[in-house]
Amino acid sequence: MVDRPLEEPQLVARAKRGDLDAYTRLVEMHQTIAFRTAFLVTGSAAEAEEAAQDAFLKAHRALGRFREGAPFRPWVLKIVVNEARNRRVSSTRRERLALRWGEERRLGDAVPSPEAALLALERSSELRAAIERLAERDRLAICCRYLLELSEAETATALGWPRGTVKSRLSRALVRLKSELEAA
Repeated sequence: MVDRPLEEPQLVARAKRGDLDAYTRLVEMHQTIAFRTAFLVTGSAAEAEEAAQDAFLKAHRALGRFREGAPFRPWVLKIVVNEARNRRVSSTRRERLALRWGEERRLGDAVPSPEAALLALERSSELRAAIERLAERDRLAICCRYLLELSEAETATALGWPRGTVKSRLSRALVRLKSELEAA
């Protein structure tokens, strides 16, 4: 008989009871998006890595306060965002924000022509630059919702905003982004 992998709620319950293997599995499940989220806030790979690690440590210490049945990902991402914001504010370094775009090319995907790849890179650079020029709240809203592909509810939880605020900020941020792109 083959053991089925544990679902997230089971892992959270075990981690709350002190099972470090269960918490390690939760970290493994969410470390990529935690890093990407922290990177969007800090703009620095090194700062993002440290922010994500510290956030997972803080989340582990706060597991006792985690609400039973709530989704783990938005909860931990809220901690990641707060930790990353703290690092960004306290840091004197400001690297240029570089976003991770798209998924890695899957085996069997067609390789774009050099011309198409160059055009896509140019568009990507223009979009990154336009997003960087936005205010932080607009940049966070767009990045969480569209680049990290979080739902509105997950975005609201991760950023600590009401869901209605996410909708309105996204709407205004997209208008500002469009203006930035047209101006460029």
